[in-house]
Amino acid sequence: MSAQKDAWVSSLVFLLFSACSIPRSGSASLQQEPSPQHYFSGLEAGRASLAFFTPSVSPGAQPFLEQIESSAEALQDYGVSVVKVNCPKEDVSRYCDKENALRKAFLFRGNRLIREFPTDSLFDVNSIVANVLFALLFNEVKYVETLADLENIENVLKGKSNMVFAYVPATGTAEHRAVMEAAFVYGTIHQFVLTTEAALLKATSHDDPDVSSAWLLFCHCQRATEPAQPCRRTALAQPLTLLNIHRHLQLMGAPLVTEVAEDPEKISTVHLQLGLPLVFILSQKETYEADRRTAEFVAWQLLGKAGVALLSRDLVHLNVLHRSNVALKTPDEGMPIQYLVLEDTDEVITLVEDKNKVKQIQEDEQEEEEEDEDEKENNNQDIQDDQVVEAVSRVKKRELPMEQILVLTEENFHSSLSEAARTVVLFYASWEAVSLTVLRSYSEVAAHLKGTPGVLLSRVNCWDWPGLCSQENVTQFPSMRIYKEGQQSVTYGGMWGTEELSSFILLSQVSCPLKLATMDEAERYLRGEFPPELSSHHHTSLLGVFSTATSEAREAFEEAGNILSGQVRMGMYFEDDALALSQKYSVSPPALLLARSGGRGVEGIALSKHSVQDVVQMIRYELLDIFPEITVPNLPQYLQLGKPFLILFSAGDISQKESKEMLKLAKGRPQQAFVACWLNLKKTPVGHGILRTYFSTTPSLPVLLWVDLHAGGQVFKFPSEQSITEMNILSWLEKLQAGLEIPSSTLSEEDWKPPLPAYDFLQMMEPSVPELSPHPGDTLVQHPPKSPGGDTARGDTATREEPSQESRAEEVGSPGRDLRGTALRLAARDKQGKRHSEL
Repeated sequence: MSAQKDAWVSSLVFLLFSACSIPRSGSASLQQEPSPQHYFSGLEAGRASLAFFTPSVSPGAQPFLEQIESSAEALQDYGVSVVKVNCPKEDVSRYCDKENALRKAFLFRGNRLIREFPTDSLFDVNSIVANVLFALLFNEVKYVETLADLENIENVLKGKSNMVFAYVPATGTAEHRAVMEAAFVYGTIHQFVLTTEAALLKATSHDDPDVSSAWLLFCHCQRATEPAQPCRRTALAQPLTLLNIHRHLQLMGAPLVTEVAEDPEKISTVHLQLGLPLVFILSQKETYEADRRTAEFVAWQLLGKAGVALLSRDLVHLNVLHRSNVALKTPDEGMPIQYLVLEDTDEVITLVEDKNKVKQIQEDEQEEEEEDEDEKENNNQDIQDDQVVEAVSRVKKRELPMEQILVLTEENFHSSLSEAARTVVLFYASWEAVSLTVLRSYSEVAAHLKGTPGVLLSRVNCWDWPGLCSQENVTQFPSMRIYKEGQQSVTYGGMWGTEELSSFILLSQVSCPLKLATMDEAERYLRGEFPPELSSHHHTSLLGVFSTATSEAREAFEEAGNILSGQVRMGMYFEDDALALSQKYSVSPPALLLARSGGRGVEGIALSKHSVQDVVQMIRYELLDIFPEITVPNLPQYLQLGKPFLILFSAGDISQKESKEMLKLAKGRPQQAFVACWLNLKKTPVGHGILRTYFSTTPSLPVLLWVDLHAGGQVFKFPSEQSITEMNILSWLEKLQAGLEIPSSTLSEEDWKPPLPAYDFLQMMEPSVPELSPHPGDTLVQHPPKSPGGDTARGDTATREEPSQESRAEEVGSPGRDLRGTALRLAARDKQGKRHSEL
């Protein structure tokens, strides 16, 4: 809307409110006409008038006359005159006959009759003004009865104009009058829609609305540029009065986010003028895009409650703490602006909705500043309590061998991608501890892969080149991608160790799946005789076998290979003799043949589901070991299954007898309800800390435990006097299920989530494991099985439970949910010691 139109609307509304509120002494009153002939001869073209016809002597009309006379002043503001026409006794025309006299009022525009009103519907000033304006605005204000009617109007308005949707329990009420008066002023700017249908109100609300009260929604249809995109809706939280509607529409018409580049003390917006606070998101050039998304997200949440502005630190000198990322300006005169340090957008919203929150945050910051001073006095700044930050601090002066890694900038990024068949790019932030730790692993990868043909290792410092990282849609640090000419880039989602990174880079060079031309090649592939480029990888080998009649499954398998590139060694065979190959392993095409490392033979698995998602899900699940050794790198993928652990802690390699019994237990369940696994404390020393968490003292090893991290956190210890056999374990699990065993300990309900999104490594890995259950920081609701060992006490079918088709990844949070820009960078740099002590 233009500035000129803004000024026109504001002036008109001001005059309208002034006219309604200033008392007038007879300036607008009921006009008297001696006869219908005299009345009709004096009507002006285009001017509206409300007339009622009555005999010259009419004592019964006195109450109605009082209401009509009172409404004359209000209607005059809208250019409507109210006229009483006296009917002579001899006049028996239409308007003066006994049927109409004193029983109906008539609304004219010029000489044209617009509407007849029964006088009993004009029972007070509100009903008179509401009904008259409703009739005059009949073509401008749409009345709807069904949800389909409302959606049709929305669809027409999308990308063009906004809509004001009002519900009133009945016409002729004060709320109905307020809506009509607002429509008279704003009807040329917004489309007004009215309903009295309670069912329609309920259909448009997620909550259970009070149908006895009027409601008003502002629908932002102008922002919905796509036909399928719904119109955002912002409800009027105050009672439906003309002043409140005007205030709400003024707020909806203001910019969603105002960018400012001057002293906040001098800033004045429509929000402050209307008595609402103004929230400033402090930004700077390096984090502008992230801060802009944050500001927009906060603005939508606070729409109608507060204004949001994006304040650039680069353009305004602020004499406040450098880590402050939010400021609050209230409309109260003389109140100073509050500068605060907040962790996420939820705190910003709470800040506006809870005035006591400001005082609490300030007290917390004062305590933190005092603690900071104590730390400086103790001269311990170089040793942080977070292990990642501490590790970086201790070696920060040690130079990394980065000669083999190409530095990319905005100038050479795209040209460098074409220099090699595959370009590996590490996106990182030089101020952030996790990035620096990964950069060390990356330098070791460069040394390990030195001279590997067709692979170029490079890096982008997003601190120096935020625009480039934003352009490549890098939303978290660190992030590694492999760019192949003419193909979509592949994002790494695993652990950040040197071995895992090197394996991913090398394995991504090989076609996935690798197409095998002869049955002899397929047999050699299953025996472990791989092409040279695969020979150095000790992964489980997976071969898909397809006949000519299974093209749908084959296409899904090929697409799954593209998704799993760099993670899985996959081959594919679809020649004429594929049926003979698959039947050798007791399956029919389409099928998967798994040749696990260690010479454990080939396992045939029928490929029953043919969607890409199902195939990816099935492959990842089947590649998990039946009785795995738990290590730091592989723990997340087993935790993400959301199942209890039956875990054997050992001081070294477990004996062949124990391994055999546990393997029988793991393979013998038709409905696997737990993860049977083991942990070698010599190879994974962190297991000592785990046992100390479970017990006050470390028990004698080996020790077998049942641990359910996802439901109650109870830890049960297998009786040490019993030998670890399948029969004894099953008997123990049955007692456990029957409630006859007492837990050795119960883990606390403490929230173990990372303190900042930058340290949520499981969520960073989540996109690469779409089929698994939510990561372990989340609470999972599970229904216990009939017994911990499964539905049967015995079983010899080596079948493992496949994850359900409904299992899906958690959606990544909407952009801007966390204060990722200034907030995250400053919190990571300035407050590392305090924020990350839980890791």
